[in-house]
Amino acid sequence: MQLQKKAYFFAFAAIACWSTIGSAFKISLRYFGPTELLFYSSLTACLVLFSIILVQGKLFLLKQLTIKEVALSALLGLLNPFLYYTVLLKAYDILRAQEAGTLNYIWPLFLVLLSIPLLHQKISIMSVVAILISFAGIIIIANHPDGKSGTAVVNHATGVALAIGSAVFWALYWIFNIKDKREAVSKLFLNFCFGFFYTFLAMIVAGKFQVPAWQGAVGAIYIGFFEMGITFVFWLLALKYSSTTAKVSNLIYLSPFISLIIIYFTVGETIFLSTVVGLIFLVTGIMLQQYLKR
Repeated sequence: MQLQKKAYFFAFAAIACWSTIGSAFKISLRYFGPTELLFYSSLTACLVLFSIILVQGKLFLLKQLTIKEVALSALLGLLNPFLYYTVLLKAYDILRAQEAGTLNYIWPLFLVLLSIPLLHQKISIMSVVAILISFAGIIIIANHPDGKSGTAVVNHATGVALAIGSAVFWALYWIFNIKDKREAVSKLFLNFCFGFFYTFLAMIVAGKFQVPAWQGAVGAIYIGFFEMGITFVFWLLALKYSSTTAKVSNLIYLSPFISLIIIYFTVGETIFLSTVVGLIFLVTGIMLQQYLKR
């Protein structure tokens, strides 16, 4: 198999897995609260990532960690998985899966905006136009609140804010991750270990420990395996084998559209026209920004 074919194989495998996650979140939240779901899924992710390190023969990297690197993982683990998924899952708990999942795709634009003060990068007029196009998509997606009562509108607005906030945490995570030159899987494992520890403390404070229903347990394991664990390795392999990053990186924008189809059939949501139109605006702005960057 040619290297580029391998790249496409792993890229489509990653996209297929990520496209199911919105549905998995929404279904699993029928049996868990957001913190409980993150607790069991992050535990699964730790086990999966440790197994990958073991198979790859990279366990020795964990023994070479410095105090500075451990401290950095403590910070990164606070951002992702703890804060990112805590906020995102709360958004999924309030909103429809199509809304929470689609709004979360705004994170590349926050990456650009936050890079200005944090990485001292400049932004062009066309980049501003691209950002405005994507934010127009957010307005369209957010403009169909549940019901007509004041409480429903407030809850919907809270969910929208949480979904967008999760994108901010994800962008911050990647900005701080840029300067971390450690091997990818081993550092992700350590980040998730800290994230799991923070979630464990949150569970103790909330007093929410209970034996999960089997449906919830299956959902949490699925999310930990495919959203947080093995799929990340698929994407790394796709980037490794591809002749250029662009050949596979643009494929990721298929994921939110495929996700809407899966949400329709598995969760049973009616997909709003505003969601599709807003998503087109959002992705168009992000792709324009990526084109300008290249």
